[in-house]
Amino acid sequence: MKLLIIGCAGSFAGPYSPASCYLVQCHDQARRLWTIALDMGSGAFGPLQRVLRPEALDCVALTHLHPDHCADMTGLHVYAKYRPGTSLDRLPVYGPAGTSEQLEALQFALQRTSKFRTDQWQAGRAVQVGPMSIMPYPVVHPVEAWGFRITGPSSVSPGLATLGFTGDTDICPGLEELAVEVDLLLSEAAFQEGRDSASGIHLTGRRAGQVAQNALVRRLVVTHIPPWYDASETMAEVVQTFHGPTHLAKTNHSYVI
Repeated sequence: MKLLIIGCAGSFAGPYSPASCYLVQCHDQARRLWTIALDMGSGAFGPLQRVLRPEALDCVALTHLHPDHCADMTGLHVYAKYRPGTSLDRLPVYGPAGTSEQLEALQFALQRTSKFRTDQWQAGRAVQVGPMSIMPYPVVHPVEAWGFRITGPSSVSPGLATLGFTGDTDICPGLEELAVEVDLLLSEAAFQEGRDSASGIHLTGRRAGQVAQNALVRRLVVTHIPPWYDASETMAEVVQTFHGPTHLAKTNHSYVI
C-alpha cells in the first residue's frame, strides 16, 4: 500500500495545503491499481487532479461531515455530472449518518446528485475495496465521526500491512483500538497543550504521541495542524511521548506501507 498526502491543513485550507484529503493505493494480483480517498476537504479536489484522473477513484471514505473533510465533494460531483465521458456513476461514498443529505445540501444549486452511491459506516462492518479492507471505528468529536484501520497488501514485505487514520478525535476507545500495532498511523494533532483546554474534540501532539506509543505503532505521520500553529511546536510535543519514527504530513509526500 501507499499513502499519498493531497491535503493536510487543519480546520480549513491553509496557504500551503488544502484541508483533509489522503489517497491510499495498492495493486491487486492482476496489477490493477485501486484507490481510496480518505476525506475530500476544502480545496482538495484541485490538487487531487494533478496526481490522478478522478475516474480512477474506487471509493471515498468520509470520516465526518465538517467542511474541512467533505466540502470538495461538490467539485467531484460537478466533475461527475457534467464532464463529457466521465465514468464516475455510482462511485461508493461511505460516511456518517446523513451523508447523502449533507452532500445534497452542499450542492443546493444543482440537481439532486445521482452520481454517488452513499452508505453509512457501521461499527464492526468492514468495507472491501479491491484488495483493501476498511474497518471503521467510532471516535469522539462534536459530530458523528469515524476513524479507520485499513488493511491491504504490503509494499515492503510479503503479507499484509495496516494503516490507521484517526480522522478528528480526542483519545477514546475507538482510537486506541484502531491504532494497535499498525504499520503507519496517520494522526491528527490540531490542538496544543496549554492552549486548547477543551477535551473530546482534537488530539494534541503529546496525546497523539501517547496513543501511538501505547499502541506500539511502527511509524507516525502527524497531520491536521491548523495554519495558525507552528508545526514544529506540535512535533516537539509528539516526540515527548512517541519514540518511534515520526513524520510531519506535507502535501505531495507519500509513504510506502
